[in-house]
Amino acid sequence: MNVQVLQHVPFEGPGSIAAWLSERGAVVRTTRFYQSPVLPELRSVDLVIAMGGPMSVNDERDYPWLKQEKAFIKEAVDRGIAVLGVCLGAQMIASSLGARVFANEHKEIGWFPVQAVFADPEAFRFPRRATVFHWHGETFDLPAGAVHLARSAGCDHQAFQIGRNVVALQFHLETTPESADQLIRHCRSELAAGEYIQTEQALRAVPAAAYSDINRLMGEVLAYITRSSG
Repeated sequence: MNVQVLQHVPFEGPGSIAAWLSERGAVVRTTRFYQSPVLPELRSVDLVIAMGGPMSVNDERDYPWLKQEKAFIKEAVDRGIAVLGVCLGAQMIASSLGARVFANEHKEIGWFPVQAVFADPEAFRFPRRATVFHWHGETFDLPAGAVHLARSAGCDHQAFQIGRNVVALQFHLETTPESADQLIRHCRSELAAGEYIQTEQALRAVPAAAYSDINRLMGEVLAYITRSSG
């Protein structure tokens, strides 16, 4: 399996996804947009993974490569390649398919539950309720043809699916204690008082089992979208 990771900042890497790919002998290449916005030909790619980042998909003036990345993601979707988007990556999928991305009423930062939306029996099925890690301030309209997969009290569109091999997640199932620490260190200024913003102490207080649970769920998402990949 040939995998292309799209990474937007040094401190938001693939987290637990890296171990999942390594266990399956995947060949992983990374486009680090903060260093060089060079993208490969898609004919040799089986899976595209777009990670998070503090910028907005609407910041094309400040980050001109966003336009190039959106075109790359749209082409991958159109070709039937498996695509996973996480946080900014999910918003990139939505934007590349013509949906609006905009500021959510609430920022969500911390460990909060999401509820599954069972809109299609063939779609990926999240647990009825799962507590996951969030760090986002924007949301999106669902693209045409999308299946709504999950919502939360603070954000209705938490996850969606396109076809059988494209999944967009507003939340972070790949988070490990190390990657959570990186986010906190680099984005601590966002931890202002808010209904859905936890304190740094609360963010760091979760048990190891919380990370294991979300990482296992991320593995299930990856298995679902790559089941026909080599």
